[in-house]
Amino acid sequence: MKHRSSAHRQLPPADAPMGAPGASNLRVVYDSTAVPDWVKRRVLLLNATYEPLTALPARRAVILMAGGKTDTVHDDPHAPFVRSAEWSVQLPSVIRLRSYVRVPYHARVPMTRAALMHRDGNRCAYCGAKAETIDHVVPRSRGGEHTWENCVACCASCNHKKADKMLAELGWTLRAALTPPKGRHWRLLATLPELHPTWLPYLGEGAA
Repeated sequence: MKHRSSAHRQLPPADAPMGAPGASNLRVVYDSTAVPDWVKRRVLLLNATYEPLTALPARRAVILMAGGKTDTVHDDPHAPFVRSAEWSVQLPSVIRLRSYVRVPYHARVPMTRAALMHRDGNRCAYCGAKAETIDHVVPRSRGGEHTWENCVACCASCNHKKADKMLAELGWTLRAALTPPKGRHWRLLATLPELHPTWLPYLGEGAA
């Protein structure tokens, strides 16, 4: 679907003034279920087309909401309320831009610990146990590269047993083929070690 350039918008800077009445003097009011370190919370930002864009810091999300630039897609009943004299909102888990923004596409997804763990389902590529670290299939000491095709999620036990050995020397096999993930949402997954359950439908199969 094509979007007219007149509908494209750039996200405002984090310190941009808020448009809602009284929103310039926001304060946080906690209830008994709120998390004290609310500033560490992240809110998933979707494009107007529901394409995931980024995970915003809570303060930036509030600025966009107060300025009337986004709509709430999913509420978070455990989140704190942010209030000013004439405006109040409970931090949501997912918000959506009202205007479409064009995002540059980068085919190659950066390999980070978070992205690798998501690709391998947080399971050891050798035994299937819970992964705790990253292993180079062909050890770095034997010429292995730090790439999607040579790195796997690994449990501490397998990582210790394998050390700098080759799989053929141990008689081990991989549980799945090693391929770089593809899709815009993977650039977001590469930065997120933990995901809110309400984000999963927007992040594709790789988020599960």
